[in-house]
Amino acid sequence: MQMRLSKYIAACGVCSRREADRLIESGKVTVDGQIAPLGFVVDGTEKIVVNGRPLGEMDKKVVAAYYKPVGVTCTQRDPHAERTLREAFSFPIRLTYAGRLDRDSEGLLIMTNDGDLIEAMMRGSHGHEKEYIVRVRSRISDAALMKMRKGLYLRELDVRTRPCTVQRLGDRTFRIVLTQGLNRQIRRMCAEVGAEVIRLKRVRVLNIELGAMKPGEIRIITGAELKELYEKANTGRINGN
Repeated sequence: MQMRLSKYIAACGVCSRREADRLIESGKVTVDGQIAPLGFVVDGTEKIVVNGRPLGEMDKKVVAAYYKPVGVTCTQRDPHAERTLREAFSFPIRLTYAGRLDRDSEGLLIMTNDGDLIEAMMRGSHGHEKEYIVRVRSRISDAALMKMRKGLYLRELDVRTRPCTVQRLGDRTFRIVLTQGLNRQIRRMCAEVGAEVIRLKRVRVLNIELGAMKPGEIRIITGAELKELYEKANTGRINGN
């Protein structure tokens, strides 16, 4: 897998991508003993030195936001999947998702190599917020939205959903914020009120927002945003170190 050198340096936790560009421009980055030009591409097998220090295997925890496209299955290997996350998500080191999305859904996945963060985010008792924009096939009634807002019984799972925030955005579109992660929860909730989901996009997990990201795009989470994520995730740690 090839990647721009500045992006690779940022992914290894050395500095931001912008700062990596500045280091490259100032001649402070070498690849296999040669000063690297701006825009240079690497595959991770090279000997990279930044500011006189060799860039080794990544030991710092990395957290990234990834826009999972429709059609990508959240699994590393699945012989029946048309396209797996392993095939779609290209990164210098192995990252794992913290909270999956089904194949037909799109939007924000938090990807990380921090097992403590994954465990904390997957723990349903923490009540972490996940926000979605949902579009259904035909007009959904106010009564149906109210039922979802109050919580309803899912027969297939034999469980009642927690009360949640639901906001109408249009005749067939609404925003919903969940604090639990039942299997295909939104699709099952819509089915219980007679609605069929035709588009489901996750736009926020805790404080991390999808924003203007495009399908397939990856964004490294750093600074105050990362600190807030760890605080909200209740990992007991201030950041990824």
